[in-house]
Amino acid sequence: MKKVAWFAHPWLSLLLAASWLLLQHTLAPFHLISAALIGLLVPRLLHNFLPAPRPMRFGPALRLFAVVLRDIVLSNITVARLVLGPMSRPQPAWMTVPLALSHPTAISLLASIITTTPGTVSCVVDEQRKHILVHALDCSDPAQMVADIKARYEAPLLAIFEHTPEHTGESR
Repeated sequence: MKKVAWFAHPWLSLLLAASWLLLQHTLAPFHLISAALIGLLVPRLLHNFLPAPRPMRFGPALRLFAVVLRDIVLSNITVARLVLGPMSRPQPAWMTVPLALSHPTAISLLASIITTTPGTVSCVVDEQRKHILVHALDCSDPAQMVADIKARYEAPLLAIFEHTPEHTGESR
């Protein structure tokens, strides 16, 4: 039988504990203990369903976070103008974004980033065909939007999760 470490998914444990404390709105000792237990027990109980943890590069992750945060703010303004504008004529579009990613967490994050950014939604993640079907509220150039998604989000995710020299600029 395979031995499972108690702290095999430290980021998940910390996220669960922090989420519990945020939901409780208190740092009372009971809730601190509850958060610690949830953070330790839930990943342990789910170990058969979770992928093996892999190291993550934090520099590219922080840069991606900044890009996504900026894009969300700017997209909110753009969508508000489009929706509230007196003479707006949106040009909705469907596009297929081919995937260079293979890591399941990276693919899920890309789909989540696309959906979180106002004005776009990832509708289908087809891992067999290696693409994501995306709908945009307003897009005059679908090919350019696909190129932007790949450059702004997928390339950093490749650098964060794939750890290959062609994606990170490193030599081995």
